[in-house]
Amino acid sequence: MKAEIREEIIKIPTYKIAEPEESPLFIEKRAYQGSTGKVYPFPVTEKIYDEKELKEYKALILENDYIYVMILPELGGRIQRAYDKTNGYDFVYYNHVIKPALVGLAGPWISGGIEFNWPQHHRPSTFSPVDYAINENSDGSVTAYVGETDIMYGTKGMAAITLYPDKAYIEIKGQLYNPTDYPQTFLWWANPAVAVNNNTFSVFPPDVNAVYDHGKRDVSTFPIATGEYYKYDYSAGVDISRYKNIKVPTSYMAAHSDFDFIGNFDEGRDAGLLHIADHHISPGKKQWTWGCGDFGRMWDKNLTDEDGPYIELMTGVFTDNQPDFTWLKPQEEKTFTQYFMPYKTVGRVSDATMNAVIGVDKNTIKVYATSTYENAVIKVHANGKEIYSETVNLSPEQCFVAAVDNLKDYVITVSDEKGGVLCSCKEYLKTEQSVPEPAKALDKPEDISSLEELYLAGQHLEQYRHATYHPADYYLEGLKRDKTDIRLNNAYGLLLLRNGQIRESLDYFKQAVEKQTWRNPNPYNGECYYNLGIAYELLGAYEKAYDAFYKSTWSAETQSQGFYHLACLSVKNKEYSKALEFINNSLIRNNHNMKARVLKAELMHLLNLDNADFLKESYEIDKLSAGILYLLDKPLGKTVNYLKLSLDYMQYGFYEKAVEVLNSCKDNNPLLEYYKGYAEYNVGNVDKAEECYQKAEAMNSAYVFPNTVEEMLILENAVCVLGSAPMASYYLGNLLYDKKQYERACEYWEKATQLKLDFPMPYRNLSIAYYNKESNTEKALNAIRKACTLEPENSRFLLELDQLSAKAGISAEERLKALEQNKKLLEERDVLYLAYITLLNLNGRYSEALFCLKNHTFHPWEGGEGKVSGEYKTALFALAEKEMTDGNYKKAMELYKKTLTYPDNLGEGKLENVPDNKAFYLIGKCFGALGNTAESKKYFELAATGSSIPAPVRYYNDQPSDYIYYQGLALYELGDIENAENSFYQLIAFGEKHIADKIEYDFFAVSMPELEVYQDDIQKRNDDYCRYLIYLGKKGLEEINQ
Repeated sequence: MKAEIREEIIKIPTYKIAEPEESPLFIEKRAYQGSTGKVYPFPVTEKIYDEKELKEYKALILENDYIYVMILPELGGRIQRAYDKTNGYDFVYYNHVIKPALVGLAGPWISGGIEFNWPQHHRPSTFSPVDYAINENSDGSVTAYVGETDIMYGTKGMAAITLYPDKAYIEIKGQLYNPTDYPQTFLWWANPAVAVNNNTFSVFPPDVNAVYDHGKRDVSTFPIATGEYYKYDYSAGVDISRYKNIKVPTSYMAAHSDFDFIGNFDEGRDAGLLHIADHHISPGKKQWTWGCGDFGRMWDKNLTDEDGPYIELMTGVFTDNQPDFTWLKPQEEKTFTQYFMPYKTVGRVSDATMNAVIGVDKNTIKVYATSTYENAVIKVHANGKEIYSETVNLSPEQCFVAAVDNLKDYVITVSDEKGGVLCSCKEYLKTEQSVPEPAKALDKPEDISSLEELYLAGQHLEQYRHATYHPADYYLEGLKRDKTDIRLNNAYGLLLLRNGQIRESLDYFKQAVEKQTWRNPNPYNGECYYNLGIAYELLGAYEKAYDAFYKSTWSAETQSQGFYHLACLSVKNKEYSKALEFINNSLIRNNHNMKARVLKAELMHLLNLDNADFLKESYEIDKLSAGILYLLDKPLGKTVNYLKLSLDYMQYGFYEKAVEVLNSCKDNNPLLEYYKGYAEYNVGNVDKAEECYQKAEAMNSAYVFPNTVEEMLILENAVCVLGSAPMASYYLGNLLYDKKQYERACEYWEKATQLKLDFPMPYRNLSIAYYNKESNTEKALNAIRKACTLEPENSRFLLELDQLSAKAGISAEERLKALEQNKKLLEERDVLYLAYITLLNLNGRYSEALFCLKNHTFHPWEGGEGKVSGEYKTALFALAEKEMTDGNYKKAMELYKKTLTYPDNLGEGKLENVPDNKAFYLIGKCFGALGNTAESKKYFELAATGSSIPAPVRYYNDQPSDYIYYQGLALYELGDIENAENSFYQLIAFGEKHIADKIEYDFFAVSMPELEVYQDDIQKRNDDYCRYLIYLGKKGLEEINQ
């Protein structure tokens, strides 16, 4: 069978999701997978429904004799299924339902298949449609192309997924392109899920002796863990390559490897998965698991009906950790190739290539091949002498196995009949290697001694998209010490430029250039001139921009983009031949720059030159390039492609063509009209511009979240042309707030409220700014109340009003009353319903709280576990204590025992490290009251276990230390007065020591999933926690000394 590709309509049982949130979410302190969890300009979906339906999807099917592959372009372009036809094995975990959970950056995420995480982890569009194309290639192979332009940072990613006629592997060629004028960062983790059970183990290379956590904040030996990792004790020596041994949610990433493979193997099925890629560009080798305990069981239930469990076996390209981002310079392209393949029998792998896999098990060698190789030769040398040679026929259908004696200091070579090496390996002799140290947090700017380190610190924070540390602080500290430093001026100027502070950036670029040219006019690097040119170009100072860009072309690293911009400026001067010369020079240095290629094609057409071959060549380079597709009269796909292409045409100076591009899009997004208005304005058609702007003002504002510097200029122009433009003002406020221009954002939002009195969203946004940036709680409350008045059916507004009311110190009784006046909205979103339940508990209405908890299915965010179960236990404990007070000890014990496990409808399982000292102690008291001293003692002994050393609460799986209070009481009941007192003194000592701590966000925070728009006071949280522990310690001492 030759390789085939086809499009099919398939039906998959699917759990529905709610419509995305229409409110823009400005989440500035959220950590997600170790980097920023900001979501703007993406809308967020916060509700998953519990009903499923049979839904149709467009599927791309690739198939040959050995492998069947299914790709779903409507769900992020993921490989949904990869199936080995020779043994009936899904070598990638196949989930038979689409059951999203709140795991992705913007909400819905599904398990199974191979997910492409780019340009950040669990990318915002992982559950959204992507662009795609299919092709039958001249060599008999077939390729599906999936890709998109990321609306947050503007970079474009594409994966070419190829199946060959006679190969049992999937080839993926990645093509990452930065069409923007600024350096961008990215990571690429292809994320295959693998079905696991008690027979499976991860296949890491033999030289991996240590693994890191996210951000390299922690480290463990590997494969045998010997200490504490993820709050779990492995001191006995535990093989963490085996799924069955990991009870808690755990990530680990290889600290280093010189091998090209990673995989997973199922001994029960005698089959597994391997990933192959050159470790020089693909160093990332990671495993993630929910854990095989109750916590993991519940997450599997959240994500599938009958499949699971699974692990994620992630493969990082240009990255070795999460977060670990790589720079992509302006108009730069990076490419790579990776392979995913099934394999059989080999199990533990000694080495592997895309062609063959070798394993050695004592005196047995095993060879698996990904294609049919007749008369292949397997040779074994030991101690420099050939000890084995066999000519065999290899095939993906079975593994070759042979016994070979005296396997010492061996080299095994597998060759085809022409002598071409398919794979080779030598004995890996493990040596004593030191375990690397965990990473250290970045020092404060004032504590860093050198200007170079301040610059590098700022670059690191930008590169890794840090959630809570700000690069500007480091750049400005350096400039305070030396205002002429080239690197700091350029970096800070670029930061300002990205944030739309174009005029402010000019002084820093000028200072950098002035210092560069201190002794001669020809600097070593052209980046400062290039950035100066960008700033001038955005301001319309084209002559100055031309001079700066031309100077940047004197340096190799900025020649391509410098010549590109010179071509654009020449078009604006209608110097088309000159523009073509410039663009040709640009393409000499960067032949795959698709923006330059589109401009060249247009110039050739304008100058009556045949561009057909050039367009064909360009299409072969990038089959999803919006510009090339447009010139070939092909549809462009998503609206973002039309918008981005129109901006390219405006940058070229072809404003009329920009309007044509925008007119060809059939969407009703008002940005299309704003863009058209701006293009018309730039060719002097002010009346047409006004008409377009007016039309945009009247359109639906849902999900319109502009975020680029160019859009800032467009919307500012709309405000200027119209004079009264409430919607443009509102959009500008959103954009500026995202760009950290908070005062200007408020000015535009306030203007929007004055011009459109019945529009609630600016009031709601102002509430966020008044609280977070002005610390004015009263103004913030008034603003969100106004929004609720204007749109009383908006459940998010109600949620935010309650959240702000809590921060304002409004009583639980008053807050509950406000929610009960809007009961029909409460179950629209889990977070709001949980707030209602929390208030029921705070108001002593425990039976009602428990009823609500039992009769609602919750869908927690990953990392947000513990909140629903916390309220569940609060209600049960309170009701049980009432039964104890009334003398109903058996009934009380039933309720206490219910706190030990969570019902499935809560959506979360119990972590292994959740202490139950309180329940055990109170059950012991109940047995004691019933006269059963043996059972009472048994439960007191259980309650007395655990560490007596309090700990801070930083991560979602950290547990509060209040259990030590019940531990102390249990010790007292057991007659151990000394240790009981010690428990209480430990609580007091910890609280008194740490209440004076100055609390800051943890530099290595991995998961802070809160989508609360009003920023939390982490200092207050710490102080309250410390006071609570002091109170418990003193209370315990009083109780045992009565």
